[in-house]
Amino acid sequence: MIKITLTNEILKRISAIDEIRFSLRSVALPSITKNRLRKNSKKKSSFASNKIEGNPLTETQANEAIERDAHKHFLKPEQEVRNYFLALNLLEEKLKKKAPFSTELILEVQAMVEKGASKEKIGYRGEMPPGVLFAVYDSETGVPEYIPPEHIDIPVLLNELVDYVNTTDDHPLIVAAVVHYQLVTIHPFEDGNGRTARLMSGYVLDLNGYGFNGIGSLEEYFAYDPDEYYASLQMGLPALYYAGRANPPHPEIWINYFLRMVQLYSEKVYAISLSGVADETASALSHLNAREKEFLAFLLNNKLSDFTPIEVSKRLGVTNKTVINRCAKLTTNGFLIPNIVKERIRSYSVSAFAKENSQLIISLIQE
Repeated sequence: MIKITLTNEILKRISAIDEIRFSLRSVALPSITKNRLRKNSKKKSSFASNKIEGNPLTETQANEAIERDAHKHFLKPEQEVRNYFLALNLLEEKLKKKAPFSTELILEVQAMVEKGASKEKIGYRGEMPPGVLFAVYDSETGVPEYIPPEHIDIPVLLNELVDYVNTTDDHPLIVAAVVHYQLVTIHPFEDGNGRTARLMSGYVLDLNGYGFNGIGSLEEYFAYDPDEYYASLQMGLPALYYAGRANPPHPEIWINYFLRMVQLYSEKVYAISLSGVADETASALSHLNAREKEFLAFLLNNKLSDFTPIEVSKRLGVTNKTVINRCAKLTTNGFLIPNIVKERIRSYSVSAFAKENSQLIISLIQE
């Protein structure tokens, strides 16, 4: 297992990412906005991760393939993008169950990535025919760019990786970077290694609270400059796994790159989240008239988290029916939640979205 020295640069990047992670806790997005952003982010990740591998689809074509009827026929590039999207969905479900990092999970994800491929493409690669070298070849020159470990070493190497992930005291960001590097470098499959590495590294981030609510695409940053991505993984080492890749002398090259990409990604997520809150709040308020906005401001300013229409009507000097009508409008736009007893609304509660964004809402109303 590679050994990481925590340089000042690494520590600064970890600190910066942790600061953004903490700041995101105070940003409350409505559920409908979160779901929309998450789906869009999964589409972007599916396009970007496959783009790294040379998939020729445009982003528009990739999105169309994802949205198309599952019973339709798909060309290989379309199937690859769909498979990645399905693998992200699979890992979402695994995350809900807190499924641990394991060889079984790695194999399940790779099988999803290679769904529809020939049987030998799924699962660990096997022994090559006599005289045939398993390697990653340069597509133009035919020269081996990377010669991974022998197939018989794969189970032991992956077990070491799983043991490391589940027992280490390393920071989760370091662990995710190591997982990414090790899966690409061990190269346990005939195909789908890079995509599986990016998915499993992302899963480690998710498990440890660095998934940033499923918003944004880390893969986009790796795809921005594939040459830098691959150069950082290779670290200028010889092509043979046993000649340096197994235990690189300067793993901080890859770690620094990985953390820089995560930092850029987390900054984008924070910006998207803030923008999403402002946009959704303004949109919801636009459906209210002046009296309804005044009523909402009254509830927030007086911190009336739970109330009955009758008690509020007395304080405002308006009829109970007027308050009920205003509550109905605020409920429709996500600011209130009705409390129902025996099929009748007995009281209302201010929604979590309205509570957590109360200052923004009040300021927008006062504009």
